[in-house]
Amino acid sequence: MESESKYKKIVYLTFPPDVSNKPVVCNLTRLYDLCFNILKAQITPRQDGQMTIEIFGDPQAFEHGMAYLKEHNVKVHPITQKISRDEQTCIHCGMCTALCPTKALAVDTTTRLVVFHPDKCSACGICTNVCPVKAMDVFPENGHN
Repeated sequence: MESESKYKKIVYLTFPPDVSNKPVVCNLTRLYDLCFNILKAQITPRQDGQMTIEIFGDPQAFEHGMAYLKEHNVKVHPITQKISRDEQTCIHCGMCTALCPTKALAVDTTTRLVVFHPDKCSACGICTNVCPVKAMDVFPENGHN
């Protein structure tokens, strides 16, 4: 696949207990030629599954893949928020880097400054809660919450 033709979307998936042990996400690759990057995943004590993934591929294949997930009782929730950082406010303390599950926030080993990679961000919001100067903020994407 050419990189220009790739569609990229981050989605949050919830799985019922009878589906959380099946390879439905892996089948996105086999059946629809979609690539995925798992940003966050967990299975609760009740065996419900939760996963935030970034999916790459053809837009039409993406739609077919999402329909496939829904047919298997997986709920698909688009990530409708983004995280931004106020560069003037950030004091580069690094607290956010310790908790960022996707490593979108990292310390540059040369400059010792915190670098924010928005393309890796899953918009989980953890950084907004731990930032002592509130340099990280959540805002709705396309005006939707």
